[in-house]
Amino acid sequence: MIRVMVTGAYGRMGREASKAIWNAEDMELVGAADKMGAGLDVGALIGAGNIGVVIEKDIREAVNKTRPDLAVDFTGPQAVYQNTMTHLDCGVRPVVGTTGLDPEQIEEIIRRSEDLRLGGLIAPNFAIGALLMIKFAAEAARYLPHVEIIELHHDQKQDAPSGTAIKTAEAVIEQRGDEFRQGLATEIEKLPGARGGEFAGGIRIHSVRLPGLVAHQEVIFGGLGQILTIRHDSIARESFMPGVLLGIRKAMRLERVVYGLDKLLFE
Repeated sequence: MIRVMVTGAYGRMGREASKAIWNAEDMELVGAADKMGAGLDVGALIGAGNIGVVIEKDIREAVNKTRPDLAVDFTGPQAVYQNTMTHLDCGVRPVVGTTGLDPEQIEEIIRRSEDLRLGGLIAPNFAIGALLMIKFAAEAARYLPHVEIIELHHDQKQDAPSGTAIKTAEAVIEQRGDEFRQGLATEIEKLPGARGGEFAGGIRIHSVRLPGLVAHQEVIFGGLGQILTIRHDSIARESFMPGVLLGIRKAMRLERVVYGLDKLLFE
């Protein structure tokens, strides 16, 4: 049995993760941490009644009390880096679903995990369909290098663009090369930001935040007389849970943190 703790257990993704872990035959939900809901039994949040897993406000205190093998993090972009480093320092393998980490922070987490020989995962998206979207987009970029990305999320998401959009842009760049640039050098934005944020190679990423959305993305390729659109929609948070459970199982066999569930799924 894999002993798992959930950080950010009071939030929507944290509740879904807690429920999935609680119902997994090879896992044991042993701990929970969140600044919100301290003292509550997690079972009351996932419809399981009291299960004896109480939300702690402090991560280290939760780890010391419950001794998990692995911690799943669904907190926020302001806290995720420190949370992850805390888990590693406590000898706990991190599986991070929170986006907002910058490249330098990701590199530092990976270096620290290598020093400690602790496996883990940083996953911008756990939905298998979203990973396939990124894979297909990278393949399409070999033939249609002109591309823009539109990502759409619920209005409570704090970071923009999404980690999935950044991972998609990185995959496209890896295929077509950063030396290719698109767009007019003389392009004028009458309203700053109207053309979205510019990623490497001139790839434009547009972020939409509205109530009613969950997680959606379009990758639009343009060519001579043609358009190719690759789209993925997560219409419920349950869509991420098979990937979360897969990430937990895979992370237990690793000796370093890996960036991207696709690295474990397709390689």
